[in-house]
Amino acid sequence: MELLILKELEEKIKKLAREHASLKEKNIELEELLKNKTLELKELNTKTEELLRNKALELEELNTKIKEYDEERVEIRTKVDSLLEMLSDVSVHE
Repeated sequence: MELLILKELEEKIKKLAREHASLKEKNIELEELLKNKTLELKELNTKTEELLRNKALELEELNTKIKEYDEERVEIRTKVDSLLEMLSDVSVHE
């Protein structure tokens, strides 16, 4: 009877040891996966930051161009208004 109990305990211990080894292996796999995903995220973050910097520079350049075009538009409008005023002062003779 005691031998049977010892055999059962031995089987339970072996089963627990196998489960422990399996869980340890799974833990190692998960740690490796986590490490890889963390590296991927860092790379993506770096790329995203670079894209954001580039887009910010692009936006800044476009805003500068818009200001330049607006200033040019105002200058042209001023000249057109001036020419229209000069034309209104000219009397038309028939």
